[in-house]
Amino acid sequence: GYISQVLKNYTDHACDGEYVSLRCPHRTTISIQSSFYGRIVPSHQLCPSRYPHSYSALIKEDVSCSVGTSLQKMLDECQDRRSCQFLVNSRLFGMDPCPGTGKYLLVWYKCRPNEYKSKVACEDDKLRLSCKKSMVIAIYSAVFGRTQGGSLECPYQSLGMPMIECQSATALQLMTKRCHGKRSCSIYASTYEFGDPCYPGIQKHLNVIYTC
Repeated sequence: GYISQVLKNYTDHACDGEYVSLRCPHRTTISIQSSFYGRIVPSHQLCPSRYPHSYSALIKEDVSCSVGTSLQKMLDECQDRRSCQFLVNSRLFGMDPCPGTGKYLLVWYKCRPNEYKSKVACEDDKLRLSCKKSMVIAIYSAVFGRTQGGSLECPYQSLGMPMIECQSATALQLMTKRCHGKRSCSIYASTYEFGDPCYPGIQKHLNVIYTC
């Protein structure tokens, strides 16, 4: 049960004037994935207008209204905490881009284990994960390819290669299938296993974050 809660993507929403409340299970903290504050659907579909009908008929509702600061605000309020709660209103997010239109907050988050481990294997090396007796592996994230900052463990020989970012779309799925719920597992950080998300000749690495 704990593992499925950790891996789940949570979604929460609150209308203007309501409280948003995010909460994660024991030994995990909130990791904000993305956030939206504004309105992109009419109020009869989500968060009905709180103004009297006669008033809302006078003001044309804006359905292409969004605030650019919502992600940063959610990170400030909730990131790395076990729970957070606050009242949603436009003042919280700075300038109101559409006064008179009732808005709502949508937030997507995960519950990240407090104690998680990170392991890296350079291309064609073997990556092995293991947990102590009576504990099993829970994969949190997996990246196979090349990241912008590179990897300290696998320095790239940039033989005139452009500094590009390229990642396998199936790395997480594959690592989960191979290792999730097992006491130990191993996999080669190879294009045979993960396919090649980059140009030929570009050195890659596998980076896995997991907990026991």
